[in-house]
Amino acid sequence: MNQRQSGPIVWACVLFSTCLLLFLLPKVLWLLVPFLFAMILYYILVPAVARLSLLGLPRDLAAMLVGGVFFILLALVLAYAINKISLRAGSLQDMLAHYVDGGIRFVRNSMQALEENFPILHKAHASESVDAWMASNTDNFAQQYVANILVSMAAVLPAVFLTPFLTFFFLRDGRKFKQFLANAVPNAFFEETLFLMHEVDQTARRYFQGLLKLTLIDTIILALGLWAIGISAPFTLALISAILAWVPFVGSVLGCMMVVLVAATDTPDTPLLAYSAIMVFVTVRLLDDFIFMPMTLGRSLHMHPLISVLMIFVGGELAGVPGLMLVLPILGIAMVVGETLGRVITNPRLRARHRHARALRERQVSVDLKG
Repeated sequence: MNQRQSGPIVWACVLFSTCLLLFLLPKVLWLLVPFLFAMILYYILVPAVARLSLLGLPRDLAAMLVGGVFFILLALVLAYAINKISLRAGSLQDMLAHYVDGGIRFVRNSMQALEENFPILHKAHASESVDAWMASNTDNFAQQYVANILVSMAAVLPAVFLTPFLTFFFLRDGRKFKQFLANAVPNAFFEETLFLMHEVDQTARRYFQGLLKLTLIDTIILALGLWAIGISAPFTLALISAILAWVPFVGSVLGCMMVVLVAATDTPDTPLLAYSAIMVFVTVRLLDDFIFMPMTLGRSLHMHPLISVLMIFVGGELAGVPGLMLVLPILGIAMVVGETLGRVITNPRLRARHRHARALRERQVSVDLKG
């Protein structure tokens, strides 16, 4: 396959369409959340459906079997988790307040240690200023925010319930939908349309599979690091942090804060453990940015790093946290569509084939009208 060359006009259209989609993103977020989860599950389960189809099962039956088994197992896991959470619901506020207090103590002790080593901070009363700011922003923190978080999660649940339905129909009718789109394309552009659909599918597949591989690698490496320094529940913390890292910048900061809060609260008399947790987290993030991410997501979306970084900021500005999370796959798909359409439009042979096909059809339908 020849290397595709895109001009400035094509790239301007790609970037404009990406920004437009990001601007519209909050309007359809209620549908995009289950759609995103369904796409991730689709690319996890579609190899099993394809394997069963090769063994002779009809596509519908294979999709129903794979989807049914997966979602039954998922329902059992969710039921167990909801039962555990409901039993501890009364202590959620106390638990959150406990970890927030541990974090406050850690920051206060750290500021006092800095003042002892840097007299200029002591003269500026840095620890008193930080302590007053934390007190004004963390009083009754759990009572203020836990209820809002739970209400927000409950509001998202109806949309999440769409995920199994979307996943099943993606598995069962994905090929039919592609055929439906291909049949609406003029014959002269049929080959390029098939190529476009294949590239879009492969871009989405590579991105989501790369994201899952990156999450698994981050979870294993971070869990090993946290376990080595002696933090409790290292695998759970590592998994949550790896999932939070799906949101660039913001997710990493939240994951690091969570790990530090647990370390500072579990061992309030050993601040070195919290500092060690920060070092482990920063080390894993550096490995992630320079080694793991280029090996996974970097190979899935073939775009210049400068464009990726700039579009991440644009996504955050236009669509907030969802924009940070979805800007790269949206840009990747828009890039494939834009490059392919640009190549089709600027190909004189394809345009000539299309004009010739139209002339033949007009001649055929009007042959009996000639006297």
